[in-house]
Amino acid sequence: METTDNRLLLEECGGKHRVRISVDRGGTFTDCVGIFPVEPTAKDPSGERVVVVKLLSEDPTHYSDAPREGIRRILEIATGSPHPRDALLATENIESIRMGTTVATNALLERKGEPCALVVTLGFRDLLKIGNQARPKIFD
Repeated sequence: METTDNRLLLEECGGKHRVRISVDRGGTFTDCVGIFPVEPTAKDPSGERVVVVKLLSEDPTHYSDAPREGIRRILEIATGSPHPRDALLATENIESIRMGTTVATNALLERKGEPCALVVTLGFRDLLKIGNQARPKIFD
């Protein structure tokens, strides 16, 4: 757990420089990155600290949702305050959350999942050609 200096800095910024969080939810692991303001030091000369949290995407004995757990852990580090797992997350110290996932891509590449259909309208016929994500002439 970080010192409460981080929390004081977040409060002094008046919400202007809050935590920016990015999440990549994969089939095996979920990676979370938090960037938040700190007093510039030799360790953090930019005045920002980057925290990385890597979690198993499925770990029901410890948490029900990996992205939420990663966000919770980043907020604990950034604010220096506990954020209990069973409580709602306070969002006043969050500037943004960006989330991406490779779960659907992996299912497509591994040919797993349910049968489905693709319907396209005029102007989107090229989707049929890139539907399997093999695009050897992507920039032609």
